[in-house]
Amino acid sequence: MAKSTRIKNRIRELRFHAGEMTQAELARRIGVTRQTVLAIEQGKYSPSLEVAFQIAAVFETPLTDVFEYAPDDSRQA
Repeated sequence: MAKSTRIKNRIRELRFHAGEMTQAELARRIGVTRQTVLAIEQGKYSPSLEVAFQIAAVFETPLTDVFEYAPDDSRQA
């Protein structure tokens, strides 16, 4: 079982509001595979900074409106 990343995202929601853009269309526009988009969307893979910015640019929204870092509460002292 793949470990989830602590980076949360709104890609599915943004795709829906962009005329129900498919994962394949988003992948084509940012130069990755559909499987990569799926893994990022499901929180199984963290995108590179460049890919994250490209995703935000496709939706014409700030990076922080697409991705959110969820810190691990168990690390707090």
